[in-house]
Amino acid sequence: MESRLLLNVTDGVIDIALTEDSSLVEYTKESRTSTFAVGNIYLAKVKKLLPGLNAAFVEVGYEKEGFLHYLDLGANFFTIDRFLQDMPKGKGRQLSMNKVEFKDETTKDGLISNTLTAGQEILVQVTKEPISTKGPRLTTEISLAGRSLVLMPFSNKVSVSQKIVQSKERNRLRKIVNAARPKNYGAIVRTVAEGKEADELKNELVILVKRWEEALARISAKRKQVPSLILEEINRAEAVLRDNLNRNFESIVVNDREFYEEIKSYISLIEPTKSDIVKFYDDELPLFDVYNVTKQIKASFGRIVPFKKGAYLVIDTTEAMHVVDVNSGIRIQKDQDSQESNAFEVNMMAVDEVAHQMRLRDMGGIVIIDLIDMHNEKHKQQVYERMVENLKNDSAKHNVLPLSKFGLMQITRQRVRPATYVNTKEICPTCGGSGKTTSSILFTDLLERKAYFVFKVMNVKRATLWVHPFVYAYMTKGFISLRCKMRFRYWFRLNILPDQNMPYLQYRFTDKDGNEIDVVDNNG
Repeated sequence: MESRLLLNVTDGVIDIALTEDSSLVEYTKESRTSTFAVGNIYLAKVKKLLPGLNAAFVEVGYEKEGFLHYLDLGANFFTIDRFLQDMPKGKGRQLSMNKVEFKDETTKDGLISNTLTAGQEILVQVTKEPISTKGPRLTTEISLAGRSLVLMPFSNKVSVSQKIVQSKERNRLRKIVNAARPKNYGAIVRTVAEGKEADELKNELVILVKRWEEALARISAKRKQVPSLILEEINRAEAVLRDNLNRNFESIVVNDREFYEEIKSYISLIEPTKSDIVKFYDDELPLFDVYNVTKQIKASFGRIVPFKKGAYLVIDTTEAMHVVDVNSGIRIQKDQDSQESNAFEVNMMAVDEVAHQMRLRDMGGIVIIDLIDMHNEKHKQQVYERMVENLKNDSAKHNVLPLSKFGLMQITRQRVRPATYVNTKEICPTCGGSGKTTSSILFTDLLERKAYFVFKVMNVKRATLWVHPFVYAYMTKGFISLRCKMRFRYWFRLNILPDQNMPYLQYRFTDKDGNEIDVVDNNG
């Protein structure tokens, strides 16, 4: 399986698409100005205690207070709290981790009201982004994730991923990290560390420790500015690389020069042998159009999702859960046996597509799948096992239950950020949704008038006309096409290109630098 990461960078947004064998499996949009993400560490202030929930609301600088449950304080909360109180205030002043004095661990049956007080300053880390009306979910168990290791300040324990099954390799990795870690730092060895050389692991440990020491310096400097961001998690694109980069990655394609240099530098740091897979894309056609991502996005994110042999899913999202209805489409069953086999066949295909959709949309929380009724218990078990197998490569924590007596499959999946939503509906740009428009046969005449306005009235030296692929196909058909005529008329100063994101009968002109040209004139 070949994986490719595509990064489409625009002025305010980064579109991130991960494809496997040219099929879109993950898609996210990230604001270039966003500073609130899972992994961020804040110097925060307790706003209000909630004894009934055994939790607290914590001010972290977001419009909604963060939620901190007692069980998310972690075993070493009193140690971290004492360290924070002893830390000197002022820029350039810092308390060494060697000075950490471990206190008694918190008990699992303790009370938030006996542990925290309103107005208290604490160090917290975001574990879930704000979702809907809820603020971020927080923890005081601080960790810094790397490619092969997760650094745990205020700990002396080294753990190894359970997915590394060979005891000899587990012991080797534990000894390497144990010998290299500084005092009062623990670590979790990730699955990707399997087979890594000692020097590589030690270098990563040094980098993570340095990041934490820089964070400690910021804590001292910002004690008078609570709440404050202390350590910012790497952006989503780099997080995808950190967590998913493997030997199957064929290429990472970026269409922005500055971001390309950042990604290449990051790859050189975490996987030096793979730095040459980062490619810079500078073609005129949109990046996602060239790699067939735009079409897959429009086909996969609607409420109705078709899959094989005419069957389709209907996906609805509520505040509490995602609900998926499986439909077989138009099929004819001649007898009871063929009805059962048809239901089994459709359900097997459906769980494949649902697993794909869960990862693609990053659906979290509770997912309920209403499968087509089956009476054969063996078929029910096979459908359940197929879903379990499909989710083996899903990095999000999940749990799948066997089918209920109502034919429902229940799944819980880790939710750390809102599910990705893409509006695939398009309002007619010509009629504005009114349902009435001028004749479409005159559309190319309009384009010619606009081109004349751009070159003769606005005196633009060179321009590109972007149109829907259907319109582009019409304009380029024939021996002497309409495109050829227009280009000859304006001495090849006009280039015409298709854009799959462009609604039908909509157009736009851009100059040689890619800036959009306002072509509104008195003639419409």
